[in-house]
Amino acid sequence: MDKREFVIESQSEIERELISKPDISNLQNCIQDVKDATLDSDSGPTDPTDYNQLLKRLKACEQTLPPLYRKAVFDPYINNLEKIGKEEFDKILALDPRKERLGGLIFDIAHAILQNGEGYNKKATDAFQEVVCDLIDGFISAEDRKNVKPPDKSVIAPLVKWGNPLHGPYTWTIGATSILEVETAIVNLPPANAKYGLLAWAALAHETVGHDILHADTGLLTELKYAVWNALTEQNIGSGLPEYWASRIDETASDVLGILNIGPAAGIGLIGYFRGLNYAFTGKPVLRNIGPQNDYHPADIIRGYLAASAVRLLNFKGAKEWAQIIEDETNKDLSTIRLAGTVVSVEEARESARIVASTIMRTKLKSLENHQLDQIQNWYDDDENIANQLRSYLSTTTPLPITYASGVYAAHVVAAAVVEATSKDADISFIFERMLDILKTMHDANPTWANFYIEHPGDIVPRKVYLNFVQ
Repeated sequence: MDKREFVIESQSEIERELISKPDISNLQNCIQDVKDATLDSDSGPTDPTDYNQLLKRLKACEQTLPPLYRKAVFDPYINNLEKIGKEEFDKILALDPRKERLGGLIFDIAHAILQNGEGYNKKATDAFQEVVCDLIDGFISAEDRKNVKPPDKSVIAPLVKWGNPLHGPYTWTIGATSILEVETAIVNLPPANAKYGLLAWAALAHETVGHDILHADTGLLTELKYAVWNALTEQNIGSGLPEYWASRIDETASDVLGILNIGPAAGIGLIGYFRGLNYAFTGKPVLRNIGPQNDYHPADIIRGYLAASAVRLLNFKGAKEWAQIIEDETNKDLSTIRLAGTVVSVEEARESARIVASTIMRTKLKSLENHQLDQIQNWYDDDENIANQLRSYLSTTTPLPITYASGVYAAHVVAAAVVEATSKDADISFIFERMLDILKTMHDANPTWANFYIEHPGDIVPRKVYLNFVQ
């Protein structure tokens, strides 16, 4: 997470206690907000299909990127486009009409450069970029990754873009973008989420410090896959669950990493977001209990149990209370669980989720120099307190005092916005705009986006002999 902060004035202990008690009585309105955003017809900027015009527009945007991204994204992308040439470019697009392969990748990298350079949804785009930068920095910076080697593949924070609303939030990992010699991932949100659908922003941790991190360390995904399979097998978990979870390790581990990075907000956000999507697509705001064999995501219902189990293992005092709230919400949608064609008892589903969460978080991994994922990133009492204090600034027009030191990060802002939006009588649209405003201000101060070659702003911290904690 970035070392740029908004210092929050201290609150009384009573105020802290009142605001910190979990209250999700406004969750249904957040679900409606997700549904409305999902059904929004805004598809974003049109794809730049004219090769010559695309090159011209891209070159006009070159100087709007900071030096780090000109070197890591712009230069290799332009060089590869020019090598491809117009004829091959048109052929690639013709072979990928659904834009899910190389054609889609080419367009999405172009959109990421053009939307930044041409000012598309400027405030929301900068806010989006700040969240992604902060999440990556929190996992990769030397301060947080002590005694763990840097990732095998370059992990510069992804560039962001808006588009492809039917695909929802997604990422092109470094494994995909490196085909064009681009050194960052690309993260997408549907265009409507620049305006509303707040819970979609909780999914950014899943995409960024989930998929993008998992694909940056050689062998990490494979190691987690076998660790999960072995742990479930050793505990005599049946019903095909060892294979079911292990074969979906990318999505499963990404859920857990999202929770390690933004805390319980990622868990309750996941439930509300999935309910909202299902409400839009099926008319029913419930978690799906069926996980088809050909779906590489675990079924919604066991992702709810996984989230509860992961939150329960976090290092903050309210973890058990939040975990119970998430599990209770999941239970509300429980019916017959059928995974890859096999009916699974709720007891076995919950127990398997508990084992999977613990294994992913607490296994010492060779690919991480025998460190656990929850040793690199976790959600602590300080994180929970900061997020709780931020909530009052998200729900009112009270100015946020600003200094630049360390302590409050974009991840805290998103976590605070999700928790505040789900609480009683919350004004979701107001909170959303306040979240964007704060994140935009943070982005404007981000040294990576100034004229410096700084991959991880989190490394820019003094090593102080004494810290003065204001009570």
